[in-house]
Amino acid sequence: MSDLLPYPPLDPTTYDLIIVGTGVPSSILAAGASSSGSSVLHLDPNPFYGSHFASLSLPDLTSFLNSNSLSPPPSNTHDFLSVDLVNRSLYSSVEISTFEPETLEQHSRTFNIDLCGPRAVFCADESINLMLKSGSNSYVEFKSVDASFVGDSSGELRNVPDSRGAIFKDKGLTLLEKNQLMKFFKLVQTHLASSSTEHDETAVKVMSEEDMESPFVEFLSKMRLPQKIKSIILYGIAMLDHDQDNTEETCEHVLKTKEGIDRLALYITSISRFSNAHGALMYPMYGQGELPQAFCRRAAVKGCVYVLRMPVTALLLDKASVRLASGQEIFSQKLVMDPCVNIGLESLSSLTDQQKETLRVLVPKETSSKEKIARGICIIRGSVKAEISNALVVFPPKSLFPEQLTAVRVLQLGSGLAVCPPDMHALYLSTVCGDDNQGKTAVLSAISTLIRPQVPEDLQTDSIAENDTAVTKPVVIWRALYVQELVKGEFGGEISSTSSPDGNLNYNEIVESAMKLYEQLMGNKELFKEETENTAEEDDGDGVEIED
Repeated sequence: MSDLLPYPPLDPTTYDLIIVGTGVPSSILAAGASSSGSSVLHLDPNPFYGSHFASLSLPDLTSFLNSNSLSPPPSNTHDFLSVDLVNRSLYSSVEISTFEPETLEQHSRTFNIDLCGPRAVFCADESINLMLKSGSNSYVEFKSVDASFVGDSSGELRNVPDSRGAIFKDKGLTLLEKNQLMKFFKLVQTHLASSSTEHDETAVKVMSEEDMESPFVEFLSKMRLPQKIKSIILYGIAMLDHDQDNTEETCEHVLKTKEGIDRLALYITSISRFSNAHGALMYPMYGQGELPQAFCRRAAVKGCVYVLRMPVTALLLDKASVRLASGQEIFSQKLVMDPCVNIGLESLSSLTDQQKETLRVLVPKETSSKEKIARGICIIRGSVKAEISNALVVFPPKSLFPEQLTAVRVLQLGSGLAVCPPDMHALYLSTVCGDDNQGKTAVLSAISTLIRPQVPEDLQTDSIAENDTAVTKPVVIWRALYVQELVKGEFGGEISSTSSPDGNLNYNEIVESAMKLYEQLMGNKELFKEETENTAEEDDGDGVEIED
């Protein structure tokens, strides 16, 4: 740690809770625990907030993805009860390509690029509810995602309607399909209304219990919805990853109707929640990294102590303490670690079975059989859809090629969100996968469908003549591909860990895991019970002001 900046000793040296990593779940924990009156020390080995949920410049993003393949050397202590900790990489198969280095060098620090994209929030998302309850909404501004589409290998993008008016204005739907879709949404809304009055004996059950327990795709077929409409509902609104039509191969991922209705309810309630939001989805100004920072700012107001560039290098089992990279020992009975932190192999071999059980959260686990998330980032000149800057595109399973097992989600963001220069867009892609090659193949297929590759100047005329449609596609000027391991958070008593970014578009599961961990750590202390002020910063006219 020779590059570690000198730090004065921390004072105090004892805390109720030590949290390592400033990702979304860690930051929610820090804000919640600080608000409940606990003393919290929040550390991050990185020089920035957000950990794996951060938004970074292109040079910092490249450095982070590559340096995370390295682990710091173990500490020089030989204390039997000292357990060395190492940072293992969550990323594999990292490929970064630069096609216009001069252009990017001029603007390299004007990018705010998400590590865990594509990600957006529904207006009725649990993360928005928590921001309002905690008062963290004062520190972040959102803007609407302009439109959503479902795509295929031909490059056709079909609108995902977000209102009654949008359905009838959609030129891609026949009159029969418009009526079928309206009838289905009306059925869902009637069911939701009857469910909200379930104690009313006069309320009529719109959907039977048998329907609610059946596969959602079968219920949609029962409603006689055509395949095009079913695809929009399953993948463009419910945001499912796995193929729902082949239930034999994906039986463990088949969604029940009651869960599908819950997802539609999130979409429907998001559309009308905020008066100045133009659809169901929003995105934070300056990138997703603003969300963990908002909770960190709230935690700091409540007394949480923050130290960046400070790794934890060892656990001292006999002292209920940790050793920082600075050499200082800090004491706490509760420790929450970043998902990339593990026990060093040398220390692991010297532990007893009982000690391994105590430290089970940090014991390296076999990861070959786990799901992963293949991610892609492209900086492009132009837009994937003319005259639309911020847009979501979903390619359902098998829509790009027959062997495509999971949906590929694509989120395009423009300069109005302060994530890139005015003449460019940031494009995020992701898909859940079982292995690196499978995931990257799907991501690359989506990229080639939407984007025109760089062509040498001496070949441009011939290439354009061969394929006139390529002229309208945006051109890529920078690209990153990588595969991220999916790690679930775990409560381990004195030592716990938080979740890595998942493969979902929104934060609901991440927030739910953080809230569950808070309950396990803090007992019956209500999360953000004392927070009553839900004020928001003044809106500049086109931002979404979130407040109750």
